Amino acid sequence: MSRNLLGLTLLAVVLCAFPFFSGEFYINLISQILIAALFASSLNLLVGYAGLTSLGHAAFLGFSAYLSAWLFLKMGWSHGEIAPVALAGTMLLACMFGWIALRATGLGFLMLTLALSQVLWGVAYRWVSVTDGDNGLRGLSRPMPLGIDLEDPIHFYFFALGVCVVAIWMMYLFVRSPFGAAVQGTRDQARRMSALGYDVWMIRWLVYIYAAFWAAVAGLLYIYYHKYIHPTTLSLTSSAEALLAVIAGGSGTLAGPLIGAAIVVVLKNYVSAYIERWNMLLGFVFVMIVIFMPEGLVPGIKRWLSRNKGGQA
Repeated sequence: MSRNLLGLTLLAVVLCAFPFFSGEFYINLISQILIAALFASSLNLLVGYAGLTSLGHAAFLGFSAYLSAWLFLKMGWSHGEIAPVALAGTMLLACMFGWIALRATGLGFLMLTLALSQVLWGVAYRWVSVTDGDNGLRGLSRPMPLGIDLEDPIHFYFFALGVCVVAIWMMYLFVRSPFGAAVQGTRDQARRMSALGYDVWMIRWLVYIYAAFWAAVAGLLYIYYHKYIHPTTLSLTSSAEALLAVIAGGSGTLAGPLIGAAIVVVLKNYVSAYIERWNMLLGFVFVMIVIFMPEGLVPGIKRWLSRNKGGQA
């Protein structure tokens, strides 16, 4: 078992014990971190492993949440019927968005993903009969899987933790698989992979859809937690926060997006209660990380520990 996986296993054990030693506020805070961590990890599949920097990943989280809310409120469907439809619908959207965005790479890809997500953001604001516009969709309830009432913060916490653990494990298997190696090959040497007979565009398209799937799962957790959805969920800010979490924690690592998401959520939900300009503090923290650990916190800490260990030896 790799050190990353061992560390994540220990973290999962600590998180399982956490609700028994903390209050409701911190349980809800960690629940939000878990959702943000899952979303950031899905983006990390693109940024860290495929070398595709996206500024429109919130489109998939927001679309999944909006579709789930609309089917529940407007169509009267049950949560059991809604979840697979929301995931399938988001993957279809990713098929179309990926087909468009992957016609470019680098900066062109980044700008196309931003443009496509802004189309959805505009639709959410303007299609009032479906999305209720700036008022958002509200009045939702949480599901009751296997009769477990997720309205209880502790029950929801363990539900979100279970989903997050399964998702991270599935992403770990994905990046360690032969296909995951091919994805990283297209990141490092796209021309060489093409010369070896690999369909680079298809590989990138498939990982784009896979990343969108986990973003859609995060979108379902998001709507279950908040029981409300607003167009800002689809905004550039949401995508940028996830990208910031990936870069700050360390792209191309399992633990990096989790740590980065924790930093962003804590600053956004906890520090903002004491500091009005919390986003300036977030920017300052990010600048410090870039200056002292440009590769991200997780790789930077590993480098620092190995350097100290080598110095002691």
